[in-house]
Amino acid sequence: MVMMRMIRRESKLRVERQLARAPAVVLTGPRQVGKTTLALEIARERGGAYLDLERPPDRARLSDVDAYCRRNAERLVVFDEIQRVPGLFEPLRGVIDRRRRDGRRTGHFLFLGSASIDLLRQSGETLAGRVAFCEMPPLNVREVGAERLDDLWSRGGFPESLQAGDDADSFEWRLDFIRTYLERDIPALGPRIPSETLRRFWTMLAHNQGQSFNAAGLAKSLGLSGVTVARYLDLLVDLLLVRRLVSWRGNLGRRLVKAPKTYLRDSGTCHALLGIESLDSLLGHPVAGSSWEGLVIENIVSALPAHASIGYYRTAGGAEVDLAIELGGGETWAVAIKRSTAPRVSRGFHSACEDLRPARKLVIYPGQETYSLGRDIEAVSLNDICDDLT
Repeated sequence: MVMMRMIRRESKLRVERQLARAPAVVLTGPRQVGKTTLALEIARERGGAYLDLERPPDRARLSDVDAYCRRNAERLVVFDEIQRVPGLFEPLRGVIDRRRRDGRRTGHFLFLGSASIDLLRQSGETLAGRVAFCEMPPLNVREVGAERLDDLWSRGGFPESLQAGDDADSFEWRLDFIRTYLERDIPALGPRIPSETLRRFWTMLAHNQGQSFNAAGLAKSLGLSGVTVARYLDLLVDLLLVRRLVSWRGNLGRRLVKAPKTYLRDSGTCHALLGIESLDSLLGHPVAGSSWEGLVIENIVSALPAHASIGYYRTAGGAEVDLAIELGGGETWAVAIKRSTAPRVSRGFHSACEDLRPARKLVIYPGQETYSLGRDIEAVSLNDICDDLT
């Protein structure tokens, strides 16, 4: 049995900062990403209490919410899988308001959940002005170290997959992860979707990693309506398994491609759906370039300051950057993403930069050195751009 190395998660600092300024914090993220481990660590350090709302005994403790909260009035209380008991937010609002009147304003509750949109809506509506939000992504390059970048790309960022004893164990873990979502987690959330149909759709998205979302084409392949396919995409986005990257929203008088691009957010899950078991197999696979692009985007998103936004930029005339990052104050960075260790940019990238007039022109590549490609374009490592953004 391989002992898993404890990795300090960047999300911990974000959660602690939010607990210091808000009565309640909602921590979302896909299953197995490490939310429970993180919450238990925070609760242990603070002498807090932990309830897993998938367990009937823990739900039974909340038969009288007010009484439970009075018994634990001085402690942080963690509610795991809060979406299982959505009606809990209403009585907790009263608890928070009473404590506020008593002068206790922050750090009361930490809610964990795997479904993003419904959880944010429920908590945001009921606890408006009382709750802060944090999303916990899979492991990133700064957390695992640049020396493990290839492993992170090949196996993905779920801790048990990344730290498995070998590629075969990692691959099997990811297949089980996919199967559990399809056969247990998604049906438990309510949607009545045939698991094999959703698996086919999920696999099609993996094949089309980084491509424009073509609802009509996917619907035809699946024998479904375009509306149904769009609903499937909404579900996987809500579960934080797929990223829908929108077109850049700037107004430059250009005819922009508007369809969103889709990426499976965890590269290892993408590879498992495609049957790619190892780094060697990945390097020879047609999805390698777009899979690397997705990994880079997810790592950049994890490092973005709160006020920043991203989108891709593509015009009908062929001007294109893989990622336009808006940092506020009118500052934009133009990013090309290349898997090559000797990257070169296209004419379309130069044309897009003429449109965007970015403060920085960057090419993210798998190497570790930063060097100039001419015309104010820098080749930089994934680790370095993430450091620059934080």
